[in-house]
Amino acid sequence: MKPTILAIVGVAVFTMASTAIAQDSPEPGRVERIEQYGITWTFASPVRAGRFVTGDWWVIGPVTVTSVTPAPGPARTEAASGIRVDQWGSTSLAEDPRMRNGSMIVLKASQNQAFDSRGAGFEPDLAVRYPLQLAAGQSLVSTISNETASNRNFCHELMWESEKTEQVVLKSAAVLTCLAEVPPADAFRPPYCGTLKPLFRASRIRWDVLPKLPPVEGVPDWEQFERYFQRPWLDHIPSWTQRPLSPSENQPAYGREHARVTSIASLMVLLDVPRQRKEKLVLGLLQRGIDLWGIARAGGHWNHGGGHGNGRKWPILFASILLDDASLRTLPDTATFHEDVQTYYGTGWHGQTALYWMVNHHGPRQRYEHKPPEQWEQWDRSTEGYRVSSTAQGWIGAALAARMMKAIQLWDHDAFFDYCDRWMRPDDPYADRRGGHPRPDQETRTYDPFVDRMWRACRDRAPDQPMAGNPRMLVYDASGRLVWVPNPKPTE
Repeated sequence: MKPTILAIVGVAVFTMASTAIAQDSPEPGRVERIEQYGITWTFASPVRAGRFVTGDWWVIGPVTVTSVTPAPGPARTEAASGIRVDQWGSTSLAEDPRMRNGSMIVLKASQNQAFDSRGAGFEPDLAVRYPLQLAAGQSLVSTISNETASNRNFCHELMWESEKTEQVVLKSAAVLTCLAEVPPADAFRPPYCGTLKPLFRASRIRWDVLPKLPPVEGVPDWEQFERYFQRPWLDHIPSWTQRPLSPSENQPAYGREHARVTSIASLMVLLDVPRQRKEKLVLGLLQRGIDLWGIARAGGHWNHGGGHGNGRKWPILFASILLDDASLRTLPDTATFHEDVQTYYGTGWHGQTALYWMVNHHGPRQRYEHKPPEQWEQWDRSTEGYRVSSTAQGWIGAALAARMMKAIQLWDHDAFFDYCDRWMRPDDPYADRRGGHPRPDQETRTYDPFVDRMWRACRDRAPDQPMAGNPRMLVYDASGRLVWVPNPKPTE
């Protein structure tokens, strides 16, 4: 079903405490200010305002935003932020006091930002200055900065002790969307990034396409995962430099956790539980997919580093299935995803055919799984470290959810699914060819026991479906550009 494409997109009120999705268009109230997630926008005169289906605010414009609090500007203290380098001796942060609590209108995916001058790509000219004339069809993104760089990991409940804190300089973010008119009350917020502002409606969700899988032991806490998807995730910086600019109260920072949280949530909503129990989490997943679609259409891509780009493809496809909307499957060639670029077909050193490579990390990286470990160079060993720690660990749940929803053809990269099968296979058909090198302990499971139990319970009874049948892989051409080439699957 096609969305309504408006020159100016609007939505109406949804009461977050309710599980019923309204479809009418009540007359919005008038307000002089709006507060959300610690951020307050103040207007020159009362404005008509309401909420999207997931709780973000809209106003009927054009409007004049006279101020936002906390106010953007230089750091209030000269104290150092406590920035530290990573295991590579690198950091994208700098002690720079020029901007905190910045606001932007994000028109495209870019490495430039104006939220916090400690982050890479700081560009003062992109900063919103108040009073601001906010036009209909624009999305204002405002932030709160953390005073120090080291803060509690957003999904700390899922993390081991050494990673319960994260270097992130932003604390909170909220999106205010300016509309021309009041539309139906069941609409999602349009993407915060880009100029395309389609209107997708919650009343059109195809609840019937969600499988009803028997719950396994240890289903995660529903309210915890609803909270993970409650707020906007800023994700329009196509680089590892996005990580420390991920608000610590909004979203995970590292792509591995993007994938883990999405994988777990995607399997939770496939369980045979009452619709009212899963509805809020479904809405959050769909909003995430809509935002990612908008970022992809505005030039976003996720193919950098070992684990940074994980977890972005499935939310878009999930939204396209549940909203029954082919436009969500229409992505530009520039939209590349970690799960696709890092998996390919070849002949591995112990006979495996679904292989992994890191593509780019401190420069272009080379494929290595065709070589036995004794021939690996330093970057090969580093790549193997990312393979076993930061990639499939978050992919498995999404791969299983896609299988259960008959979405393998829609995903259109068969090597990803074969690689996930290789990772989780409990037996080792390659044992005799490993030459004394043991199978990595990390394989056959993930960091998340719920995902593992769901895989064991459901993988073998996933519905039969054809593969996409168009294998390809990403390679560097003679000029150093990444290009797709055919990649036939070898016979094992």
